[in-house]
Amino acid sequence: MDVPVLLLLALVAIGAACILAPSLTAAAVDDSASWPAVGSFPRWLPARDHAILDASREAVQIDVVVSQDGTGNYTTVAAAVDAAPPSSRRRYVIHIRRGTYHEYVSIDKPNVVFIGDGMGVTVITGSHSVADGWTTFNCGTVIVSGSGFIARDLTITNTAGPTKGQAVALRSSADLSVFYRCSFEGYQDTLYAHFGKQFYRECRITGTVDFIFGDAATVFQFCLILARRPLPGQANTITAQGRYSISATTGFTLQNCNISADADLAPYIEQIHSYLGRPWRNFSRTVVMETYIGSLIRPEGWLEWNGSFALDTLYYGEYMNSGPGSELRGRVRWQGYHIITDPAVAANFTVARLIDGDSWLPSTGISYKSGL
Repeated sequence: MDVPVLLLLALVAIGAACILAPSLTAAAVDDSASWPAVGSFPRWLPARDHAILDASREAVQIDVVVSQDGTGNYTTVAAAVDAAPPSSRRRYVIHIRRGTYHEYVSIDKPNVVFIGDGMGVTVITGSHSVADGWTTFNCGTVIVSGSGFIARDLTITNTAGPTKGQAVALRSSADLSVFYRCSFEGYQDTLYAHFGKQFYRECRITGTVDFIFGDAATVFQFCLILARRPLPGQANTITAQGRYSISATTGFTLQNCNISADADLAPYIEQIHSYLGRPWRNFSRTVVMETYIGSLIRPEGWLEWNGSFALDTLYYGEYMNSGPGSELRGRVRWQGYHIITDPAVAANFTVARLIDGDSWLPSTGISYKSGL
């Protein structure tokens, strides 16, 4: 069941609040606190922070504004992040006004919040790639490792293109991170959900090969996932989850999402094969549930990584999906593939279970679906 509608309405209100904030003066910050262990949430966050995403426009407090025209506190996103406290008891809110910011941003501080003016309106863009000498781990346009990071209403892109191999738009190594109404655009390895518990709501994600990958415990809810046209001879794989141990509690859930072909792929879906995922590591775990799966997805549904690698040890599941690509009769028959029919089994991959979301998402103010 969704968290009360009032939260969602408040999320809409905050966009205007960012623009109308009464002061550009950075607020005082208490730097004395250290961030808690992975998976726990700082219950001592002050009441001011509980209103970051659910407050009326009058109540929102912006710490700094980034604006390319010089009317804010900073003209680059990186400069605003540099000014954030190294550790804080409360969230540090950065309003990034409309514009295209050609820069690389690394956030290693806890509790940083990015608020843009909308997908496609506030854009952070870069082009680092493996082909140009970067590692997959370090080529992201935006790289987040500070726990408790929140971003909403913006776009992050990597424009390296399909010929440059791995080229990450976002790498999130941030535990307890939330992305709301954000667009992540690239080709191979667009979104690197690397570590921790993460939640994506109403986001747009585009790419070709393994374009949602990593080993975080991550739920994608009500997201639009668009496969693009890859290089000749390549197949599209939506996910490449990298769970390395059978005891690890990580995995990807795609719930109430829409998996479709982007405009450049749509005319070629019969010639170009697209799959829900392939196993990056031995215990790769991904569940697609209550999701619309378009006709771009092959009847097999899933693709091998290399021969029989991980086919007996992975966990891939599908539950109550719809659309022409959701037909199960032609699916792979690997030992690790599961057609889930029991709601009790599917419940293990919900926000409440996979990322323990009921313990920390409410304080962010974001609307979310806790269970099935």
